[in-house]
Amino acid sequence: MAFIAQAPVRISFAGGGTDLPAYYRRYGGLVVSTAINRYVYTIVSNNISDSQQIISADYQSFYRRLLSEEIDPNGDLPLPKNVLDYFGVKTGIDIFIASQVPPGTGLGSSGAVTVSMVAALAGYTNRKVSKEDIAEIACHIEIDILGAPVGKQDQYASAFGGLNMIKFSADCVTVEPLLIDADALERIQQSILLFYTGHTRNSANSLRLQRAAIEQDSPEVIQHLHSIKAIGLEMRDALVDGNVRAFGELMHRSWMNKCLLAANISNASIDGWYELARKAGALGGKIAGAGGGGFLMLICLPEYQMAVTEALGAHNLRRMDFSFDFSGVRVVSTDTAQ
Repeated sequence: MAFIAQAPVRISFAGGGTDLPAYYRRYGGLVVSTAINRYVYTIVSNNISDSQQIISADYQSFYRRLLSEEIDPNGDLPLPKNVLDYFGVKTGIDIFIASQVPPGTGLGSSGAVTVSMVAALAGYTNRKVSKEDIAEIACHIEIDILGAPVGKQDQYASAFGGLNMIKFSADCVTVEPLLIDADALERIQQSILLFYTGHTRNSANSLRLQRAAIEQDSPEVIQHLHSIKAIGLEMRDALVDGNVRAFGELMHRSWMNKCLLAANISNASIDGWYELARKAGALGGKIAGAGGGGFLMLICLPEYQMAVTEALGAHNLRRMDFSFDFSGVRVVSTDTAQ
């Protein structure tokens, strides 16, 4: 028997950074985001030998251990090894992980990897879990066990799917789907452009700086996060109304605040591409995720999209088409018996 889990990545519109525990435990956090139809896949199947094996296509890495050996949680592939260890599997098993987007591109692929693995291993071990359970287990492994300086938005966005406002507090996480009529939803979806910059980055560096600034009560950083959270509430209303122009202008305001959180969120190349896109007609945008590289997301009315695409294409930024995902993580089982 094999279990195949499919978990979507996400694009975050507003509120990024307020999902860090250092912030939301004191002030409450809020993120507006959507899952998209680019997925991380985990395939879990029986291994009749006395070993456990993990293969990551994205990182071109392979891990194998005998059942008689303890799992080494460090070294290569620490995330999948710790997910496997969490479920306490004592039999031979093969795990294969692959993603439709490159890692380190700001689309929350690390959180989606964890969500897909948790869902697949829950199925394999016959453990009944809800989407909320999957998201919380994924957060526990990344934040508490691995000590990653990340928030909770990626795991919840991937597990639940859809276009949501996600609220974070010291006590709970609440996922509130945005109720948008079909015409407004189509306008919003068609206004979002994604361009791959060709550069990846390690978001942990930027997030560590943000977390440290919050813990040190930096008034500037905390005030910018308050502003980003307030813009998130305004953006929710613009999205529900299908108001593309307001959506784009709010995205621009949010990006200007986000750039002030840490020095490595933007750079001269990103600033140049962003200004070029704005001159060609884009209303606003941001670098997806924690910044520094990956995908450049832009909000643009239809009549300016060709000009923006051509302007950025001249600088070797490649546009990626996509649509929203409303399913979240899904698991299917396949009988592999011959």
